[in-house]
Amino acid sequence: METLEPLLAEHPFVRGMSPSQIETVAGCASNVRFQTGQYLFKDGEEANQFYIIRKGRIAIEAASPTHDPILIHTYGDGEILGWSWLVPPYRWRFSGKALELTRVLMIDGKCLRGKCEKDHDLGYELLKRFADILAGRLDSARLQLIDMYASASKGRRR
Repeated sequence: METLEPLLAEHPFVRGMSPSQIETVAGCASNVRFQTGQYLFKDGEEANQFYIIRKGRIAIEAASPTHDPILIHTYGDGEILGWSWLVPPYRWRFSGKALELTRVLMIDGKCLRGKCEKDHDLGYELLKRFADILAGRLDSARLQLIDMYASASKGRRR
């Protein structure tokens, strides 16, 4: 039986991890594809996976009580998507929808959480990597807010 380990090992997310750690993560992985318009996950649903986008684009949306969903960001080839599997209560905080045919490595978060409980070094390694991703996304959100408020204040001064 062929594993996804060689495919996973090529991704920068696992660069520097030991071969046994990569093998462990690959043991929780599956190769999945989503059709255009198909939701990978929806806000409030149980979050038990994360995704490494191999090819395609995924829109992250926030629900709005008065409007259509609001596009937060679009992720594409090579990017990591989903951290809610890592933090109790393991619920998605946004929705993710394929904008085109999208191929991903889907990592089963329940499987990986169990393995991290047994191997704390693996858990710590993954936590550091996700913390880096989250820090980058917070920086991006901060810059978007600064830009948005700067644009709004220019409009009021005219």
